[in-house]
Amino acid sequence: MELRTLEYFVAVAEEGSFTRAAARCHVVQPAISQQIQALEKELGEPLFERLPRQVVLTSGGAALLPHARACLAAAASAVLEFADRSGLLSGSFALGTVGGLEGTTIPKLLGEYHRRYPQVAVTLTGASSPSLLGKVRDGEIDAAVVAGPPEGTPSTVATRVLLEDRIVAVLPAGSRPANRPMSLEEAVRSPVISYGRDSGVHAYIREAFAAKALRLEVAYATNDVALQVALVAEGIGIALTSHASPVLAADPRFVVVPLEPAIRLRKVFVWRGGTRPSAPLRAFLDLWTELSDPHEPPLAE
Repeated sequence: MELRTLEYFVAVAEEGSFTRAAARCHVVQPAISQQIQALEKELGEPLFERLPRQVVLTSGGAALLPHARACLAAAASAVLEFADRSGLLSGSFALGTVGGLEGTTIPKLLGEYHRRYPQVAVTLTGASSPSLLGKVRDGEIDAAVVAGPPEGTPSTVATRVLLEDRIVAVLPAGSRPANRPMSLEEAVRSPVISYGRDSGVHAYIREAFAAKALRLEVAYATNDVALQVALVAEGIGIALTSHASPVLAADPRFVVVPLEPAIRLRKVFVWRGGTRPSAPLRAFLDLWTELSDPHEPPLAE
């Protein structure tokens, strides 16, 4: 079992096509097909089900995929380790992001990272928090910034707190004094504009209302905070959204009020635990420590 064969296997699994996998790996399709067939013969069972328009993993292929990714990651990490030792950090750093990070330290960190390590290819993947957690756990990306689940992050990932946040109500201007809290009972009397069920923030809001035996119906679901408050400005309803979003800066169209009781949440930086981080990821974490406030929460392994 060779690394190149595992690379082809992962490419076919992720692309769902031998043709697209061949283009991604810059080889002809028969070369990939032959390698996959040899791998299936070696392991004693088929890894893909060949359908008319796509290929999908069999149960055996699904079992092999995390091991193949781990092997490729370990090999890449070894190469990067020696590049790092020579002072020429290179390679790739795949970071997953949720919305609302423009007002955090992440842009500053990525800017300094780019200046210090221009040979590292940084890619950003935007998705919901549950999806990004799964990608980190499965090794599809190196790290991610997510809304920490209310039940806590899985034991398979390491974390660092990026931001302590809370949910606030956004109402049309003049409808309520900013210093007058809104109860959750009052909030459900209006059409609610808030995050969709695919958002990690939605879980915090849903659980807070459930704890009060209140049924929360989100009339307009969007993870775009700018769109949420634009709908408020049109008089459609009230938004329940992140207080940390820069979109909520002073705007004459709406007023921001606290909720009672408060709904608190964290945005956290997560990466795979139990293994040594790759050199590009270690460099990012070291840079964060270097540039962070001494009172910032420490790394939590």
